[in-house]
Amino acid sequence: MDLVTILAIPILISTLWLFTASLSRTGHPHFINKKICLLIAHPDDEAMFFAPTLLALLNPKSGNHLKILCLSNGNFHGFGKVREKELMASAEILGLRNRNDVLVLDTPDFVDGKNEKWDAEKIADILRQTFNPQRPRNNENEDAPTATIDVLVTFDHDGISGHPNHIALYYGAKAWLGGLMKGKRGWRCPVELHTLTSVSIYRKYIGFLDAPMTMLLGFLGGMKASGKHNSQVEGRRQALFISDIGQWRQAQKAMTRAHKSQMIWFRWGWITFGRHMVVNDLKREHIG
Repeated sequence: MDLVTILAIPILISTLWLFTASLSRTGHPHFINKKICLLIAHPDDEAMFFAPTLLALLNPKSGNHLKILCLSNGNFHGFGKVREKELMASAEILGLRNRNDVLVLDTPDFVDGKNEKWDAEKIADILRQTFNPQRPRNNENEDAPTATIDVLVTFDHDGISGHPNHIALYYGAKAWLGGLMKGKRGWRCPVELHTLTSVSIYRKYIGFLDAPMTMLLGFLGGMKASGKHNSQVEGRRQALFISDIGQWRQAQKAMTRAHKSQMIWFRWGWITFGRHMVVNDLKREHIG
């Protein structure tokens, strides 16, 4: 391999990266002027998994108001109070402008740990108390379902890393919205649920190189969904956020400068090669 080829490779990679990042910004009209909640399990989830989403949705031009609800303070190793402060600092680095928009719970119901089972109904109760505290008096069809947010973003049913706390959030979110729509036939759910797509181990550690694959799969999925019933299409609709190089570095800073207590050796590999540090594809879930 000659010198010219060696020098050309990083230039081509950088160009492809910037090109795919620009394509992903062509517009997400359903994420404009929205009240959005990011539901996470632990401090650092927002940076390790959802940074591309946050950086896009917190762009001042979007007009969105975004809050982060974290159901535990990540006290597995006894650093819970430290990690609460780290989450606040990370959120600021990623663009959140008001620390009051970050809520971290510390309750026996949601203890950090892979062997801890989080009850979906208790998660649904937290969401209900937070986002529709004044429930309709009955479930008659003429009473429209209401909530104080427009969009809820969280993990999918595989939880990206397979962590049971992550997975519980998906089922808790579905339980909340299912309860909200109970007896509301004919009404549209007032909250869109978007979940972060888990991928195979082969794609998880190739960074931005997974972006073209994700775009192709999204295109093919859109073609396959054309002509289907609206509810089927809704369950496949995706939003794609690809960070550019500067945003990737911003996400890394959220980990290295804010989440210092979590920067053990293997996380350096994640923030360097982790696909979700660069690429987020969100699936809109169907709420029956």
